[in-house]
Amino acid sequence: MAKIFRPSSHESSILSKIESTKEHMRRLAISRVRDCSEPLANAIASKLIEKNLVETASQNSLEEQIRKCLDKMTHMDDFDVDYQIAPIRNLVPQPQIVSLYVTAYVIEKLIDHKDVVDIYGSDEEIYFTINQQVKKFLPL
Repeated sequence: MAKIFRPSSHESSILSKIESTKEHMRRLAISRVRDCSEPLANAIASKLIEKNLVETASQNSLEEQIRKCLDKMTHMDDFDVDYQIAPIRNLVPQPQIVSLYVTAYVIEKLIDHKDVVDIYGSDEEIYFTINQQVKKFLPL
């Protein structure tokens, strides 16, 4: 018969603090995107093109789409963000929420945009490229 795990109040409070900290960092990252969405979108688009992960007819159009994605994320509630990232949430062990959301957008929605010719590379390569740029603008 399996043993039932009953955490003590001390363990429960520690687990609660960990979850609270994660949620706080998530909300902080999303709110900070408002301040730097345009330069962040430009940096992400430039790196994706530079590393040949996205082939596009117009870099300006790609920048605009990523900026709209970032702006939209700042106005979404937690459920909608979680829904968007659900297919790739286990891509990396401790993902950065903004990087994960933009990666999901690039993989699932941007591929259907009229100016995007094709998207190359693995999901992980796209995530790490986006995450490098996000870390520059949102050091958490």
